Amino acid sequence: MGRLDQHVALITGGTSGIGRRTVERFVEEGAVVVFTGRQEDKGAEIVGRLGDAATFVRSDVTVEADIEAAVRFTNDKHGRIDSMFNNAGAPGVGGSIRNIDPADFDATVALLFRSVYLGMKYVTPIMYEQGSGSIINNASVAGHRTGYGPHIYSACKAAVAHLTRSVATETIEKGVRTNAISPGFIATPIFGRSMGLSVEEAESRIERLEQMASSAGAVGEPTDIADAAVYLASDESKFVNGVDLVVDGGAILGRTWTEANRGMGAIAQHLRS
Repeated sequence: MGRLDQHVALITGGTSGIGRRTVERFVEEGAVVVFTGRQEDKGAEIVGRLGDAATFVRSDVTVEADIEAAVRFTNDKHGRIDSMFNNAGAPGVGGSIRNIDPADFDATVALLFRSVYLGMKYVTPIMYEQGSGSIINNASVAGHRTGYGPHIYSACKAAVAHLTRSVATETIEKGVRTNAISPGFIATPIFGRSMGLSVEEAESRIERLEQMASSAGAVGEPTDIADAAVYLASDESKFVNGVDLVVDGGAILGRTWTEANRGMGAIAQHLRS
């Protein structure tokens, strides 16, 4: 028995990184999954591995009609949607605030924030009619603290977390839970791109990023986030609503206990001298 037996899930951005691993974990736990993305070759490869339990739908989450169509397709195919993970994302526009082009700002907001709103807009009528469901939105530790991502990315992720909390007060009245996950530094192509690598470089160095995750406590793996999504989608979290679940190995806590005490010791030594 899997934790998600008889469960129907829709996952956006499911062809790489966190999304791909979440698709795999949901299937491992017994769910049937519809996942979206823009790269048809990667979608086909995943379906080839996972079989009938997974269906790929080419979709651009910055296009409203694409999100609406993906939700409708999932419901028409399976007769219900038990969970939706609004996961798709990218670092978006970076650089100094004085150099950010308004068009790039708008594109980043469309990808990271508007798409989450649209996902919830179109899935809630189905879940409300069912009287059940779990909405999961991908936020970030960058929405909690500065210096963890580009300016607009960080602002969008903070907005996702707060919109999640606000919407949760509405959806719970219909038996639908709405929560967010805030990943820390995760070994994915997006993490590589946040360090200045091109898309191609980030993709080609994913194994090196994963090696970093296994050797450095500050870097997590996609499975860490996928497991959190499984929890929030399952009945194990039936009394969890409006939560922004931070999964970052404690990175946003600040300095470790040893570092903090070493720093205080150095200050005390300086005062004595």
